Amino acid sequence: MMRRSYAWATLAVCAAALSAVGCTRMPGYPKHGPEVVRPDEVKDFATLYAQNCAACHGKNGTGGAALQLNNPAYLAIAGEVNLRTVTAKGVKGTLMPAFAQSAGGMLTDEQIDALAKGMLAAWARPAEFAAVTLPPYGDSTPGNAANGQKVFVEACARCHGADGTGAKAANGQSQPKGAAKDTILDHSALALVSNQSLRSLILAGRPDENVPDWRSYITGPNARALTSQDVNDMVAWLAAHREDQPSEPVQAGSGQASAQTTAKPAGMKEAQ
Repeated sequence: MMRRSYAWATLAVCAAALSAVGCTRMPGYPKHGPEVVRPDEVKDFATLYAQNCAACHGKNGTGGAALQLNNPAYLAIAGEVNLRTVTAKGVKGTLMPAFAQSAGGMLTDEQIDALAKGMLAAWARPAEFAAVTLPPYGDSTPGNAANGQKVFVEACARCHGADGTGAKAANGQSQPKGAAKDTILDHSALALVSNQSLRSLILAGRPDENVPDWRSYITGPNARALTSQDVNDMVAWLAAHREDQPSEPVQAGSGQASAQTTAKPAGMKEAQ
């Protein structure tokens, strides 16, 4: 009787062991160790960008509603420090949120670094700007709106019209090929972007929309690159068209937009 009980007990143990082994081989059964990486342990640039940036800035840094990030001119001017700061802290008064945990976001400092370094590694072309004197990303020098209008006419009228309401053909009824169709002085648009957004857009342009950077706006016999003061002046002129919202200067090198928010002129997309 004792032998029979022992045999049954042995069989039961073996059956349980075989059952356990069989279960571990079933489809969908978790493997040993962590199968899913914790969100704060993701360091891969492509994954981080797809999860946090692509919705606004577009796949591969272009084609989104926000600033084109695979723009070598923008990356050269902004640099790693500003890219990290903007990604971590966001841009006050715009739709660019803060992503760093220290600023209320979900990403660690290491992940912020991975995004900043990853953008430069993937899309920057440092050799193209090695011999170029880059304008500062931010410049707190006050702009002169009156002079800004003059610079705007010299640099931008061929596409946007001398008054910023859109270039028109000689008969005033149609627009030349490649000209901007919409005003860039729309009040509701200017309320949505910051002074730094405007500065970034003017400096870096938008290659995806054939908008040149600061080096190529003024062409012909008097061709020259825009100076930082030229850009400040144009920003002041654009900001002066905001309704009941006094403009504020951009803080040099801060990576932050000024507290003044502006709105995205039709045809312009939010910059940072």
